[in-house]
Amino acid sequence: MAKKKKTKKKTRTTTKPAAGPLDNLSFDDLQNEMRRRERDLKRMLSKRERLQNQVREIESDIQSLGGSGAFGVTAGGLPRRRPHNDMSLSEALGKLLKTTTMSVTQAAQEVQRAGYQTTSASFRTIVNQTLIKDPRFKKVSRGQYTAK
Repeated sequence: MAKKKKTKKKTRTTTKPAAGPLDNLSFDDLQNEMRRRERDLKRMLSKRERLQNQVREIESDIQSLGGSGAFGVTAGGLPRRRPHNDMSLSEALGKLLKTTTMSVTQAAQEVQRAGYQTTSASFRTIVNQTLIKDPRFKKVSRGQYTAK
């Protein structure tokens, strides 16, 4: 994408929308209001088209650099799907830590090994926050947690 010069935005003057209910306006005022709304609609549609074209250009640039190009889309172009688990993270951790004490890293690895699915790049951090905030868990020593 070529760099574009920044230009000063043109300010368009539009007439003010009719104040209050339209049923109190004269026929001429109603026609003027309809014309104003049609102009505004055309302007907004044109602006939307320009912005969509800019987004297409940016997505093309991202793809040329090896990225996926769109939010919520995988590199293969498929929609990103969030995994669905049978139980919440807190429930899975509670089941895991019921009989043992583990570090945050061990708990994150073991809960995934037990079948909990996640696409998070920072899953260990999420497990840590869950262990700290959920009253079902207690800190035994530095970095070591168990279920109450």
